[in-house]
Amino acid sequence: MLTLVLIAVTVLVSWQAFERPRLIERLILWPPAIERKHQYDRLVTHGFIHADWQHLLFNMITLFFFGRAVEPVFAQLLGPVGYLFFYLSAIVVAILPTWLRHRHDARYRSLGASGAVSAVLFAYILLSPWSLIFVFFLPVPAIVYGAFYVGYSFWMDRQGGDNINHSAHLSGAIYGVLFMLLMEPRVGAVFLERLASPSF
Repeated sequence: MLTLVLIAVTVLVSWQAFERPRLIERLILWPPAIERKHQYDRLVTHGFIHADWQHLLFNMITLFFFGRAVEPVFAQLLGPVGYLFFYLSAIVVAILPTWLRHRHDARYRSLGASGAVSAVLFAYILLSPWSLIFVFFLPVPAIVYGAFYVGYSFWMDRQGGDNINHSAHLSGAIYGVLFMLLMEPRVGAVFLERLASPSF
């Protein structure tokens, strides 16, 4: 249920921002606004706006499939709002390295839910490493996709220049794994057992 609520809110806010550029300017992660005006809410609000419909659709489809899978686990271990706390905190944690790197750069801006969605995705991979993820209609084991995702994000973060915040993808992925392990350390042992016994 919370996954659907998060998707609905994100779609609504993004849609409103598409129609109102001034709203984007207020919600986007713009480091000087945090540094000078102390608008710390931007560390969260940037995760509810997107560059265009394609950007929004990709993130929300990913959140729909993997969020619904991990939400019950968080609800069982942390209560009904545990998943909401995880998602909102993932938005913040995923963007922190970017903010620290660009906190004096008035030309830098970042937006989108990708960091939090990466956290959700990697929490899922930790729980079900051999489940199949369809990438351009091709079935790929989740753990293989995860390894490629991390490698590609790391490489592209070093390359730069494509207007995609790969640093947030990496930070979100790491946070998703660490949060899950801190929440329930036994998940690590279960992950290793499942990893040693491939099943599709």
